[in-house]
Amino acid sequence: MIRVLLVDDQILMREGLRKLLEIEPGIAVAGTARNGLDALELLAGTAADERPHVALVDARMPVMDGVELVGRLRTDFPGIAAIMLTTFDDDAYIFGGLRAGARGYLLKDTPPDELVGAVRRVAAGETVLGGPAAARLVAALRQDEPPAAAPLTGPLTGPLTGPLTGRELEVARLVGLGATNREIARRLDISEGTARNHISSCLRKLSLRDRTQLAVWVTRGY
Repeated sequence: MIRVLLVDDQILMREGLRKLLEIEPGIAVAGTARNGLDALELLAGTAADERPHVALVDARMPVMDGVELVGRLRTDFPGIAAIMLTTFDDDAYIFGGLRAGARGYLLKDTPPDELVGAVRRVAAGETVLGGPAAARLVAALRQDEPPAAAPLTGPLTGPLTGPLTGRELEVARLVGLGATNREIARRLDISEGTARNHISSCLRKLSLRDRTQLAVWVTRGY
């Protein structure tokens, strides 16, 4: 059972997430908090074997914001993997959260099935980045390197080599551009399930852990 802590200053958001997650098999909401300080106090009073595995954390909150909370979780409760779930996609929150130790960064307009999948993946030790966050990270990695992938609207060709099939390379390039599974499916005229399968095949063939590492692989032009 994956236990999840919800941290958001908006009660409607907390309750909406609770209802979304509680109907999922293998997931339970371990508690809710309205800011970072409340979350830390809740965790301090929770037995170690009952603490959450994943925390969904808003970025902007009163008293203690999400970036500070993620850093405190990393120090005080390292067994809890934090996903920042926010409406903000600016660099300060994205890179601040990732540097603080967040294992994921998603926007609040993420489709419900992708959010649930992200919770499961982060609980399993993966890192999950939504399209905007992945694009910003890839852009930062490219600052000192020539671009290795074509624009999203252009042809998917270039010098990448490796054990991937042509279709897998197309999918990998789109992951490198920060595209979501839905965007990949739309671009390549395939189903989202097929897109996920291609990504899983890429990770297996390249011995990579998650799509973030795949994006880095693409960026470096291997």
